[in-house]
Amino acid sequence: MTITEDIRATISSVREEVAALHAELPANGLVVWTAGNVSARVPGADLLVIKPSGVRYDELDAESMVVVDFDGNLVEGNHSPSSDTAAHAYVYKHMAHVNGVVHTHSTYATAWAARRESIPCVLTMMADEFGGDIPVGPFALIGDDSIGRGIVETLTGHNSPAVLMAQHGPFTIGKSAKAAVKAAVMLEEVARTVHIARTLGPVNRLDQTDIDSLYARYQNVYGR
Repeated sequence: MTITEDIRATISSVREEVAALHAELPANGLVVWTAGNVSARVPGADLLVIKPSGVRYDELDAESMVVVDFDGNLVEGNHSPSSDTAAHAYVYKHMAHVNGVVHTHSTYATAWAARRESIPCVLTMMADEFGGDIPVGPFALIGDDSIGRGIVETLTGHNSPAVLMAQHGPFTIGKSAKAAVKAAVMLEEVARTVHIARTLGPVNRLDQTDIDSLYARYQNVYGR
């Protein structure tokens, strides 16, 4: 595809952003070795920037990021795209409001995914950030867009920016790549906290009316 000078400048900026955001994953204990990835939509083009496959986090920079189209085809880059690229691309193609996607295998969130168990909304912080329970998506194998289809099917019409793909791990989405990273960090925090709470005894889900009120306030009033 033809890339205009304006789009090329945008790609350069997105590459810088995505490279910087990858540092947040190991910093927050969400990944090990080369696992996990952050991607961002390229504004004005059906393209995304994503982490290359098999490159260590301490070796990542803007130049090493790869650019692919929404069919997962490599457009620019010196490395192969992440093995999760097809999933990311499917999300961007079918969820126009999403501009960032993150995938990790963070320990506690992945433990819930291994059990195919949603995380119940038992904390006000969960109501604020996720607007309810964190859902489980279907089991799907890496290699095509099956995981992406599961993400879209599960999160469409759902407040949560996070999904636990069954026996795989969490994916988060956001209005920006930074928002998707934040969701991944907060997801692991609540997954750990709720797990610890359940080892101490029963936990009670918040009333749905309270969840809706907390979510509306946090999304529309808090910090503004």
